[in-house]
Amino acid sequence: MDVLISVFLVLHFVGIVVLLGGYLTQVKAMNQGTARFSPLMLRGALAMLGTGVLLVALNKADDQSLNSVKLAVKLAVLVVILGLVYVKRDEERVDKALFSAVPALVVVNILIATLWS
Repeated sequence: MDVLISVFLVLHFVGIVVLLGGYLTQVKAMNQGTARFSPLMLRGALAMLGTGVLLVALNKADDQSLNSVKLAVKLAVLVVILGLVYVKRDEERVDKALFSAVPALVVVNILIATLWS
């Protein structure tokens, strides 16, 4: 079970990297005011959601102690990220503040995961 949890944890990290990588590909466009949410960013966010749910299920099946409040907050932050990326994905231009909110929320999610004990 530990190997399976580790595999999905790595895939969860890959989802984070894909989401942030999609953001980084648009930084130059953001400075010009033409940034948009790429399909890569949506796929990264969906990967984070899917692997996160699987990680919770696998840890629960392995009788690990889980902090439900922490997981609920992380899920809420991820739902906001997914909502922003999904709703604005077809727009030609995305406001700089909204576009910059996504990596900020990803960092918040990472900080919650690592610092909330």
